[in-house]
Amino acid sequence: MRSEPKVLLIMGSDSDLPVMQEAADALSIFNVTYEMRISSAHRSPSRTLLLASEAASRGIKVIIAGAGMAAHLAGVVAAKTTLPVIGVPMPGGALNGMDALYSTVQMPAGIPVATMAIGKAGAKNAGLFAVQILALADTELSLALHEYRSEMDKEVERKDRELQAR
Repeated sequence: MRSEPKVLLIMGSDSDLPVMQEAADALSIFNVTYEMRISSAHRSPSRTLLLASEAASRGIKVIIAGAGMAAHLAGVVAAKTTLPVIGVPMPGGALNGMDALYSTVQMPAGIPVATMAIGKAGAKNAGLFAVQILALADTELSLALHEYRSEMDKEVERKDRELQAR
């Protein structure tokens, strides 16, 4: 989605797309507009800083940044904006994403990054967390979140009934 995006999804590499697509899909459930970009804190630092510093003036309300390995993307973005930044550590590399998790979660005091789990579950939760943030100022979005949670509850009940029927 590109029209009037509310959420900016930045990934360090195109190889991160299968994971970050989970965040995009979560946003789409709630019709939250987003923009996806590739920008690396290390390979394209000027581009990354520009995306972060201009995001608010373009109407972006939340940024989700996903990167692997040293994973400084979310921190670099957070350093250049006061918008909420949600970090998604990517799996892979020699440490299977643990290095990305530590790099994302261990921010210095004063530059917060909300950090999700490694991989697809973390990306989905990042999208849902962005929706929760946006819902603070949007009653319809808040109601949609409540309905989403209610449907999850019903799904668990349905699965339990099926299990009990076996």
